[in-house]
Amino acid sequence: MSKLHLVFGGRVKDPRGLDFDMSTIDLVGIYDSYAAAEDAWRGKAQGSVDDAEMKYVVVHLHRLLEPEGISRPKQPAS
Repeated sequence: MSKLHLVFGGRVKDPRGLDFDMSTIDLVGIYDSYAAAEDAWRGKAQGSVDDAEMKYVVVHLHRLLEPEGISRPKQPAS
C-alpha cells in the first residue's frame, strides 16, 4: 500500500490548536511520500509565516487507512 499524505491548512481560532475555520480550508494535495508532503507543507507554511492564524499540517492518510494493531475481518473465500 502507498504511504499517502494529505497536506492542508487554513485559519485557526487559536494558533496553538487545530480548530480550523472550515470556510478557509486550503487543500494543498495528496502525496505518495512524506518528503514530498513535507516540501509542499514547507512552501505553504513559509508563505503564510507572517499570519499567526494560518496553519498548515501533514496528515498521514496511510495510518488512517490501515491503523497498526487493528485486524481487518477476513474476506470469505471465493
